[in-house]
Amino acid sequence: MDREILSLIDEELKKYVNKNNKLYSAANHLLLSGGKRLRPYLCVLVYKLKKDNLSEVLPAAVSVELIHNYTLIHDDIMDNDDLRRGKPTVHKVYGNAMAILAGDLLYAKAFEAVANIKDNRKAHEVLKILADACVYVCEGQAMDMEFEEKDSVSLEEYLDMIRKKTGALIEAAAKIGAVMGDFNDEEMKAIEKYAENIGLTFQIQDDVLDLIADEEKLGKPVGSDIREGKKTIIIIHALSTLEEDKKNRLKSLLGKKDITKEEIGEAIEILRPSIEYAKNLMENKTIEAIDALKIFDKDRRKPLEDLAKFIISRCY
Repeated sequence: MDREILSLIDEELKKYVNKNNKLYSAANHLLLSGGKRLRPYLCVLVYKLKKDNLSEVLPAAVSVELIHNYTLIHDDIMDNDDLRRGKPTVHKVYGNAMAILAGDLLYAKAFEAVANIKDNRKAHEVLKILADACVYVCEGQAMDMEFEEKDSVSLEEYLDMIRKKTGALIEAAAKIGAVMGDFNDEEMKAIEKYAENIGLTFQIQDDVLDLIADEEKLGKPVGSDIREGKKTIIIIHALSTLEEDKKNRLKSLLGKKDITKEEIGEAIEILRPSIEYAKNLMENKTIEAIDALKIFDKDRRKPLEDLAKFIISRCY
């Protein structure tokens, strides 16, 4: 990823969270703790397919990152997670009430960033894209929570959930870059196809990393999805393909409150074929994403091709 672009994104973000008090400290705890900056970076790369005036696109790009961090803070509260990016979560440091306010602040700041877009027509389009994405994220999160109560979840249901919970903001980032770059209808459709595919691969890679990543790089314990009994693509595939004895053993381990590290290791071994299935699916979706870019200039599209490959090769 281009460090110069990432540096510009970070500088733009700091403009919106620059007060020195407890609320802003809580908001900054996650926002400025690192993170991949995938969404604003994607927004800028899409914009750069046609234009180069980055000062025009930066407020729009950071609006998506502000929304993303708001969702993470609230997500951590709902899941009662202890760690995010290897650091204590906002609610563990500042308490639930202040963490909720910090998330709300970032949500409000996203729309302050949209208001800083100079072109009113573009600002209106960006606002609509962001509002739609926020609705989808809420719907996707609700689906994910409901899945925990269901005995079985289909692959189609899971893919619909991640298109909303994870994919919506990734697609929004790409579409906002296209709006700011004055894309025509054909170009917008190509970018939507690219973004839909990388949105899916991003979440699937998260599911894979939860099982096989280095804990230090991941920033949280490996096997969290097993511990919580989450219906990920890997677990859904396993439950529909495993032999009865292995399926029953896996079911006995999913969501087990006092599960040991050894039992998590056992579950991961049972899931190996399904991890490979997920990896193959990601490869195919990445090919589809890259194919969608062929209508754009070869040199200008290369960073987006590289980003699609990075998403499925990342280790955190």
